[in-house]
Amino acid sequence: MLELILKYIFTGEKMNSKKLESRVNVCAAKILNEKGYVSPIDLLLEMDRITPKQVEEWRLKKILYLERVTIGNLSKMQTILKLLQRFATERNLKPSHTVYKSWGKGRKITLRFFKTGNPHIEKEYSTHYVLQRKYKEK
Repeated sequence: MLELILKYIFTGEKMNSKKLESRVNVCAAKILNEKGYVSPIDLLLEMDRITPKQVEEWRLKKILYLERVTIGNLSKMQTILKLLQRFATERNLKPSHTVYKSWGKGRKITLRFFKTGNPHIEKEYSTHYVLQRKYKEK
């Protein structure tokens, strides 16, 4: 009995991370197929970690940073980002930094993803991964 409990405890976490990796891969592939690129924002939307309304409110400066409304803590968000980066690397997608500016009236500001505003993390979350199309010469 103890053996079964220990097996469940030690494999339960791996199963959760495997499930998360599978979900990231499925969602990212769907977005990539539809748009030709995948971004962390699109992925979080597809995974129901944020809503379109929350993204709109963030773009309109009603939400100061997305971390405030995402489902999951910073650690979970970082795991999702790392899995997205792995997905992109495995498929030879080209990273493309995108500047997110606010919408609406008034001065346009660069939007923040996280409360800390750490430039490295902000850059990672504003990077889109673009499908590279190969054309054969005729």
